[in-house]
Amino acid sequence: MSAQARAQDTLAYFERHLDAYLTDLRELVEIESPTHHLPGIKKAALWLQTQFAGLGELRRFETEAGAVLRLFRRGSGPRVLLLAHYDTVHPVGSWKKLWREERGRIYGPGVYDMKAGLLFILWALRYLGDSGAEHPNLEVLLTPDEEVGSVTSRIFIEDAARGADYALVLEPPTGAGDLKVHRKGVGWYKLRVHGKAAHQGVEPEKGVNAIVEAAHQVLRVVEAQDLEKGTTLGPNVARGGTAGNVVADYAEVLVDLRAWTLEEAERVDRFMRALEPVQPGARLELEGGLNRPPMEPTPESLALFELARGVARDLGFDSKPGKVGGGSDGNFTANLGVPTLDGLGAMGADAHQLSERIVTAELPRRMALLAELLTRLVRDA
Repeated sequence: MSAQARAQDTLAYFERHLDAYLTDLRELVEIESPTHHLPGIKKAALWLQTQFAGLGELRRFETEAGAVLRLFRRGSGPRVLLLAHYDTVHPVGSWKKLWREERGRIYGPGVYDMKAGLLFILWALRYLGDSGAEHPNLEVLLTPDEEVGSVTSRIFIEDAARGADYALVLEPPTGAGDLKVHRKGVGWYKLRVHGKAAHQGVEPEKGVNAIVEAAHQVLRVVEAQDLEKGTTLGPNVARGGTAGNVVADYAEVLVDLRAWTLEEAERVDRFMRALEPVQPGARLELEGGLNRPPMEPTPESLALFELARGVARDLGFDSKPGKVGGGSDGNFTANLGVPTLDGLGAMGADAHQLSERIVTAELPRRMALLAELLTRLVRDA
């Protein structure tokens, strides 16, 4: 049987099981699980644990952010890590209806980012069991805190990556449907500015205005951008002062960093740590740094992309090598040298918005893409 014929058989499997997949997806989406909402996180983890039971060796690790689920399924050939997160961003009660189907779209909290893609893994494992298809050694890692930087989960992600030959990330593709090979690194800084309070009307000369100092520093920070290289610094939140008639003795600025390369991220980090006060008597404190290193393409990750692209063509669509400014857990695996391919999740739009949605008709092809890619990683090894 040709590769294209096998791909079409795989597609037919997911078309037949689409209604069952949607039943699962609705159950998971209707469990609201925003990061740090531990009741919802716990309920979602228990649901996932029940669904994945029997599909491999399943382990549960309790953390302060919620449960990290690791599933091992023995196969042959390479070792493949499948990454997904089950936390979402919308506070409980934000959505009037947790599930809505309209004009070929499904709306709900986290349906696009990334519960639909997470369940691609579940159904890929079911497909492998039902079909008996040869597959790689698999590890599935489901985490509860990706939306806030994977602070707790990072140690599990990096531990799993060290034993992997490939990493596949079930975040959504680009808006055009492209798989992702390049993501910006993401960092954040909190710049604390300490001044000296004084009465604004009686003796302002005795004060040191922290807000004025912060303004000087913000202008310096913005100058460190390199827009031609795609390096941006966003001083997007500022706070300070106590009252209109008091010289501000404290201010703080939160700065968002995005960079395509580790070299650029490290340059900015050195710059931030070298900031010095402009006003005599002012003092600066800096907290933070690079949270996610850039996911930079390598010859190995581009070869993985080309393999997936071939599968996509056999399924009737194409993909370009996508690049996006946001980060994912794939940034961690790529930084450890593991060939990483992201964007294998569901087609849709409006992540982190109350209009978040997926395209129903595209689900079988995207599920088939993952399942076929896994089998070809063995056949083409």
